[in-house]
Amino acid sequence: MKWSRGHQSSNVVDRRGTRATGMGTKIGVGGGIAGLLLLLLSQVLGVDITGLGGSSSSGNSTSQGATGSSGLDPAKDPDRELYEFISFVFDDIQAKFRAASKEAGKPYQDAKLVVFTDAVDTQCGTSSAAIGPFYCPPDQMAYIDLSFYRVLRDKLEAGGDFAQAYVIAHELGHHMQTLQGIDVNVRRQAERDPSTQNDLSVRQELQADCFAGVWANSTSERGLLDRGDIEESVNAAKSIGDDRLQEMAGQQVNPETFTHGTSAQRVRWFKRGLDRGTLDACDTFTPTSP
Repeated sequence: MKWSRGHQSSNVVDRRGTRATGMGTKIGVGGGIAGLLLLLLSQVLGVDITGLGGSSSSGNSTSQGATGSSGLDPAKDPDRELYEFISFVFDDIQAKFRAASKEAGKPYQDAKLVVFTDAVDTQCGTSSAAIGPFYCPPDQMAYIDLSFYRVLRDKLEAGGDFAQAYVIAHELGHHMQTLQGIDVNVRRQAERDPSTQNDLSVRQELQADCFAGVWANSTSERGLLDRGDIEESVNAAKSIGDDRLQEMAGQQVNPETFTHGTSAQRVRWFKRGLDRGTLDACDTFTPTSP
């Protein structure tokens, strides 16, 4: 992907090296290597999957949101280029979503991205890096430990800068859902009828994938793509389907426990947003979807 090196974003907060206080409700983590991998890779959006551990990352707590700086010396930062890349991508995605919201006559409020190491305090509780990247609706912040990208590349064979960008776009897709009231509507429906919770979660996750595809469409139109970029993002979406992750964890594939969608569904909805380039194309909540 073509991007501006040295980019600094006012909406990206560097908390690497800052210790979490552990205050508030903690987001649980499954035990064992298989459970850890499953959680890491199924929670690219920050929602717990098959019951191996962890609660949703969308609950309230009294924990502080992320502020401040890590104080890292940029010249000695081994992830300096990656940090600058996700800063560029984060701003670029928000610019697209801000414009799309304006076209739809809806207000847009910028999200923040917190880069942390090991654990972080949020208004959803204290989260471990083992949870993977996630978005917290109460504080409207996305969170990521950069080590996740090494897991994505080495364990799931889904490397590449556009795969990394897809992860960020997916999290900002959840931010769009928060701003548009979709997240709260899903929660209310699930509270009224708990039997629909998994199905609603799948639909919400697939919509975030579709929103990510809408942004990817804009990068194509602006000539920002390099050869192979789209294949990288499609491969990333494919790699984190519920069915594939359950297989990797040595489990029997069980559709009743899906909360993110199959590999095929995730790819299909990402491509739908990519092909059509509009948020209206991303209605995953009709009865015939997904």
